[in-house]
Amino acid sequence: MFRDPKLLVLLIAGSLTTMAGGVVAPVLPDMVQQLRLDPTLAGNLVSMHCLTIALFSPPLGMLADRIGRLRVLVPSLILYALFGVSGALMHSLEPLLISRGLLGAASGGIAAASLGLLGSSYEGEAREQALGYATSTLTITGIAFPLLGGWVGATHWQFAFCLYGLGLPLAVMAALTLREKQPKPTKPIRQHDPLKLSQVLGHPYTLRLLVTLALASVSMYAVVIYAPQYLKETIGAGAALNGVVLATRAVGAAIISAFGAKWLAKTLGTAAATAVGFGLMALSLSTIPLLNQISWILFTAVLFGVGFGIVLPSLYGTLANLAPSALKSTVMAAGIGAGFLGQFLSPILLGPVLGYGGLEGVFYAAALIALVGGLFFVYPKSFGCGSYSKTLE
Repeated sequence: MFRDPKLLVLLIAGSLTTMAGGVVAPVLPDMVQQLRLDPTLAGNLVSMHCLTIALFSPPLGMLADRIGRLRVLVPSLILYALFGVSGALMHSLEPLLISRGLLGAASGGIAAASLGLLGSSYEGEAREQALGYATSTLTITGIAFPLLGGWVGATHWQFAFCLYGLGLPLAVMAALTLREKQPKPTKPIRQHDPLKLSQVLGHPYTLRLLVTLALASVSMYAVVIYAPQYLKETIGAGAALNGVVLATRAVGAAIISAFGAKWLAKTLGTAAATAVGFGLMALSLSTIPLLNQISWILFTAVLFGVGFGIVLPSLYGTLANLAPSALKSTVMAAGIGAGFLGQFLSPILLGPVLGYGGLEGVFYAAALIALVGGLFFVYPKSFGCGSYSKTLE
């Protein structure tokens, strides 16, 4: 599948959602100093896009199902580049936050359309494999983009914002490469799909999937936000070592999601495999406060990455299987929105825990959230999901 240029374009385009926050995080201290921003508010520049992705992904997914996914993807890539690069021209917090919010809205269109195209271009095991590749790509670029942003922004923080311009050549590539995949519905959507959409998104099993995705994202972002702080306090880790640890987590997630998640789901069943993934996440999170040797820390990072790499493609694959073909983008966009909402809520939910229980308490709380996510997905059983999905088709 990696020989398919269409798949590669979709994977690269989808990975831009990780660039939205990853590019800003390394240069944020320089921005605070040079622009004299309030440090307590400036952190919102890193998470603001998560909120607007969560808000705009579902409606843009519905629009993609109505007018065509490519017609949403290409303009979203262009707007992504324009809104992203414009941040380099802002010199106060308010316009920066506005540009970051608009960047997130464009990212929501990219994510909804690209995942919708992935879900509709492949079927069965091929779809699960494609979603596994998507998870691997997102995980790897989640490490690569912050490193690239820090390197480019080392001269001046404004240069890091120029990386968002990658959306322009990708828009051209998508228009040329994906033209033949433009969906052409044969039935008027307004006559048939509202009922189906309410059946899909309003069904208890779908709601459980969305809540589970949000809980998984809360736990995942706890590692991204608080693990570097913990490592700095306990073993004096600098930026390089923190990058190695996060990269190790990414490698574990990338390998299992690309090559092991499909086999595990086929062997144990999707529910059991997802429960195993959540269990690994909870186990690794709960052991972080007990570790002070780099070898064990790296092992735990791999373990967490493997767990998250199992959970994410399993949940998205289940969502894709539930949705009729004409509603793939809408349903997948709802999953994207739930995931990014979880990322946005992670520091809000865990911040008070940090004040009372310190970093150790944060990791224990994140482990508990992962366990709750696994139990919530597995029990009670799936409300007759098989017959439900067949009825919708």
